[in-house]
This record gives sequence, structure tokens and C-alpha cells, in this order.
Amino acid sequence: MLKTCKTVILLIIKNIFIFAFVISGFSAVAYGDVLKDRVYASLGDRQLKLDIYTPENNKNPFLVVWIHGGAWHSGSKEDPPLQLLEKGYALASVEYRLSPEEKFPAPIHDIKAAIRFLRANAETYHYRADKIAIWGSSAGGHLAALVGVTNGHTKLEGNMGRYLDYDSSVQATVDYFGPTNFLSILAQSTPHGINVRAPALALLLGRPVDQVKELAELASPVAHVDKNDPPMLIMHGDQDYQVPINQSHELEGQFIKHGASARLVVVHGAGHSTPEFFTPEYIEIVDDFLKKSLGD
Repeated sequence: MLKTCKTVILLIIKNIFIFAFVISGFSAVAYGDVLKDRVYASLGDRQLKLDIYTPENNKNPFLVVWIHGGAWHSGSKEDPPLQLLEKGYALASVEYRLSPEEKFPAPIHDIKAAIRFLRANAETYHYRADKIAIWGSSAGGHLAALVGVTNGHTKLEGNMGRYLDYDSSVQATVDYFGPTNFLSILAQSTPHGINVRAPALALLLGRPVDQVKELAELASPVAHVDKNDPPMLIMHGDQDYQVPINQSHELEGQFIKHGASARLVVVHGAGHSTPEFFTPEYIEIVDDFLKKSLGD
């Protein structure tokens, strides 16, 4: 018992140090302009907004679209990870309708509208329009992965925003520990994971998963993978008790099955949304993936 308590205390201390390091890294990031609250679509009086961060020393950067987490029912576009700005990327952090406001597929319709807006206004905001990457964590990882494997999908494209003639496709995807198969996640989960995930899924889909299986499949990235999907980087902690790591194994397996490009990086000792993912070691992996995927 004493040994177990000592191990837990050491793990807590380790994570405190990592968290402090990551936070200090956020504040030290140098960047150019920050353009807040750009309206990318409206629904009556409801305006959907995004923020754009541009790098300090790159006048023609690739754009990475950041999708926040929060179990689909919370979270915001504020305070995205900014480390990629120092690697020369621009970053857009996107607001989307949360599940208490609107059910699936609203968040995907919103994000695809945001990408169309960003592509249409690339010259105004000074980044490249030809190749766009998407990155998200947890519920945001799920949404990023779903966008990545549904380029041109009729049911998920939606008709939000003014730029319907523009392409909503992405050319690279980074999924941080996102759910990928709504039909299998609860069976794979710990009791804690079920207590967190089952209500969140029911709120997102409008009813419990077992009552809306067709919609749950539509919302599952694993159901959409094909050989034409852009490359995907997946990261997942092997101590994640909220989203089972088997979810990421399933997604990687579908990419392998269809001959598409995916890489799963297992972060040993990491839990759900723990700070390790944003340390220089793993940001370097993201940067290397994006460079290889987006090219020149």
C-alpha cells in the first residue's frame, strides 16, 4: 500500500513539472498577428467565430485548423496550443456548436464551413489555401479525424456559411486521443469511462448510442476510411481511462486495411489530455508529420 501511494505521488509530481513546462512554453511562443472572433458563418443572430494566429517569420505558411475538446458539450476556441507557430505554421482555432445547443452532425457542418471560409480568405489572412491540416484533441480529435476521412461527404458537408463553392477538404489530420468508433467505445471502456462517455454520446447524438446506431456509425471515423484519405497522425496515451486506446488502434487498422497512410504513436504512461502530448518531443513529431504530408 505504501509503495502504491509513493508511486502515485511521484506520478503527480511528474505531471506537475510537465504541466509547468508546457504552460511556460505557451507563454514563450513568439507569433505575428492574432485576429480574434472572425465570423465564418451565421444562423440568424447566432454567429460562429474563429481566431487566426500567424507565425512571426513566415509570410506564406501552411494553415493548421485546431478543434478543441470538451466531450462535445463544453470547451472553447480560447487558448489553443501555439507551439506550431514557432515551426512556421499559421493556426486557426474554431468555435463550433456544442451538443447542448445542437446535435450531430452540427459540429461537423460548422467545422467544414470554417474550412471553406479559411480557404476563401487565405489571401486576406496570409496563409496558403492549397493545403490545410486539421488537429484536435479528445472530442476535438474525434471531430478532426471525422473531417479528415470525409472529404466531400454529402451528408456531412452541410450548407453553412457564404462560401459553398469552396473546398472543405483537408490534406493532413492529427488526432490526439479522439474516440473513433461510437459502436464499440462503451464496450471497451472502464466503468469510469462509461460514466463519462455514455451521457456525452447520448447528448451529442440526441439518444443513447444503442438507439441510434445508424447515426452513431455516421459519426464514427472508422466507418468512413478509404484509400483516398489524407495521411493521419494519431497519438494516444496507454493509460487513458476515458477514451480507450483501442479506439486509436481501430482507426489505424482501418487505414492499414484500405491502404491509406496513418501512424499511431503510443505515449507510454500518458492519460487522457495529460500534458505530455504538448511537450517539445511530441510537437516535433507533429511538425515532422506535417512537413512530410504537406510537402512544399
